[in-house]
Amino acid sequence: MRRAVVRLNLKSGALELSAIAALGALQTIAFVDGDLWPLQMIAVALLAWRVGVAAPRRAALFGFAFGVAWICAGTWWLFISMHRYGGLPALLTGLAVVGLAAFLSIYLAAAMALVARWRPPSRRRAALLFAGAWLLPELARGVIFTGFPWVASGYAHVDSPLAGLAPWVGVYGIGAVAAGLAAFFGFSDLRRARAWVAPGALLVLALAAAVLVGRIDYTTPTRALTISLLQGNVPQEEKFETRFRGESLAATAAQLAAARGELVVGPETVIPVLLAELDDAYWQALLRRFRAPGRAAILGAPLGDPASGYTNSALGLSEATTAMPGGFYRYDKHHLVPFGEFVPLGFHWFTRLMNIPLGDFNRGPLAAPSFDVGGERVAPNICYEDLFGEELAARFLPEAGAPTILANLSNIGWFGKTIAVEQHLRISRMRSLELQRPMIRATNTGATAVIDHRGVVTQALPSFTVGTLEGTVEGRQGLTPFAEWAGRFGLGPLWAIGAALLLVGRARSQP
Repeated sequence: MRRAVVRLNLKSGALELSAIAALGALQTIAFVDGDLWPLQMIAVALLAWRVGVAAPRRAALFGFAFGVAWICAGTWWLFISMHRYGGLPALLTGLAVVGLAAFLSIYLAAAMALVARWRPPSRRRAALLFAGAWLLPELARGVIFTGFPWVASGYAHVDSPLAGLAPWVGVYGIGAVAAGLAAFFGFSDLRRARAWVAPGALLVLALAAAVLVGRIDYTTPTRALTISLLQGNVPQEEKFETRFRGESLAATAAQLAAARGELVVGPETVIPVLLAELDDAYWQALLRRFRAPGRAAILGAPLGDPASGYTNSALGLSEATTAMPGGFYRYDKHHLVPFGEFVPLGFHWFTRLMNIPLGDFNRGPLAAPSFDVGGERVAPNICYEDLFGEELAARFLPEAGAPTILANLSNIGWFGKTIAVEQHLRISRMRSLELQRPMIRATNTGATAVIDHRGVVTQALPSFTVGTLEGTVEGRQGLTPFAEWAGRFGLGPLWAIGAALLLVGRARSQP
């Protein structure tokens, strides 16, 4: 009889863990379909409900299962880059993706154990405790070991009313607010009709307040700039192959010659070779075209040599860059991708198993100067860098030199025709919301787009097509509260808020 009970308990426990994992995976739909943002909060509310009645060890398992499924479902496309393009065996690639998700989920597991151990009788304080316990693991995931904040929970709310909070608290703050509101429901006994009143009223008030706050303009327009954004749609297996180089460069030259904008922007590594290896006639033609009055270009290219090392860079060409070193403006990528652009200590054995044509790059400066285009200060960032809003904010102080336009140069071709394209577009939209700056995106395969200072996509090319987006972008000046505090202190204030919420939530009170 006892054995039967033990087997029943184990079976029900496994089913419960599976259900929690399913919630973690299911919520990722909201990261690509903006209308489904409530799904993310429902999933977190159900997690909070189970954590609230569990022992700490069980709660840790819930947090771990939810986190692993969340990250695997949101970043499964990493498999494509490592297996299809890196040549890593499928089994080892799958283990690597799950292993990454498992490692990053340790933070959430520890946080849920704390919630179970410290939960006070008051559901309000318990919700504050949960919000802090949610915020701190997200910050840890975005910072520790250079950070991997992809599918941070706030990105599910780019199209929700909570997006209005972005200029104040950024993506992590939005995630914490959503988690706290969801936990208020999760910790309430919703079998009683009256129990819905307080969390429901708080949710309505919070959403309304976020909408009202989101209508505030912290910035003012500067001028409109005509732009041409290139999308080459070069297959990833051809991009760095020598036998395809001439065809690829010729296609890029044709796009550049036809582009009409004052500013032309090409994707990351649109010039896929070092300048020393580039045909001099090709380079001179670029200089002649974009040193003409009223013309400018930003083009992605690798730079460097064996002696000084290499950088993943963006080159700016204009009439004013003639006097600059090398004859061009230079932006070197600061936040490098682990395993793609640098090898973490002790992991060279892993990268040697792959055949990815990138290696250890040098880092550029954090607060790089902008590129002047007709009086507009255009700040490039390369691919993965726009995940780190606090690092972009570092370029906004002092205010006199703050960017008026952000430009993302990307190549998501590494991840095939997957949800990574839409996810990355939403990440860029969040940066526009936080900083109230337009973001122009020139990508190899998509999404090539113009995003206004409200995070709205105003123009875009169809992904996975060849084309040039001819459009207009209006620059902005002034600082949001997020730009002010993140530019000065990074994520420090949010770490402090997370710790304070834990302390307030832990304090015992009457229900």
